[in-house]
Amino acid sequence: MIEILLVEDDPGIGRGLSIHLQTEGYQVYWARTLEEARGLLPSNRIELVLLDLGLPDGSGLDFLTRIRGDAFKKPVIILTAQTEEDKVVEGFERGASDYVKKPFGTRELVARIKSALREPLLREESFRYGELVMKTKSRAIEYKGQAFDLNRKEYEILLYLVQRAEQAVTRADLVQAIDKDAEIFDRTVDSHVSHIRAKLRKAGVDDIQIAPIYGIGYRLEKA
Repeated sequence: MIEILLVEDDPGIGRGLSIHLQTEGYQVYWARTLEEARGLLPSNRIELVLLDLGLPDGSGLDFLTRIRGDAFKKPVIILTAQTEEDKVVEGFERGASDYVKKPFGTRELVARIKSALREPLLREESFRYGELVMKTKSRAIEYKGQAFDLNRKEYEILLYLVQRAEQAVTRADLVQAIDKDAEIFDRTVDSHVSHIRAKLRKAGVDDIQIAPIYGIGYRLEKA
């Protein structure tokens, strides 16, 4: 059963939403204050937060900023009567997934909840360094919007370097990253890096380079 945290101080709205969402098959934890919400969030397997902005003990936006800073990545839907564009924009900038204006229909809210819960499954994680973008699900690589290909080991090496851009990475780290059984050797890594460099040049990547670090390994940096 999907667990939802409802942060709402209005007793009528809170009670009504809790009952309706439970009939839809959700487990609802209702917090009337931010203090209650902070206690419920880490102690349950919350998959989505419904967040009012005006709480008696603080700002819902500040709470949103805090939980995003604590690496809470699940959807957060803001419930509020505030309609000013600046407030809406600020909510999205702080990490809101959606925004529902009060008063709202429960059918609309349930539809938005279902959409928000599907979205993380559809979203593809990507890593960027400069104009170089690597997508982990499709294993696609783009530079300035143009795609190019690497083989599996080359992709893993470059991804590892992109995730640690401008940091020194040892050959042993790269061996472990691309071959957990350690069936390849340092010189094989050097060969893969050489091939990656050639393919980067062929793709027109001229502002990023894989720089050698004598006696250590490599570093991805701006050219």
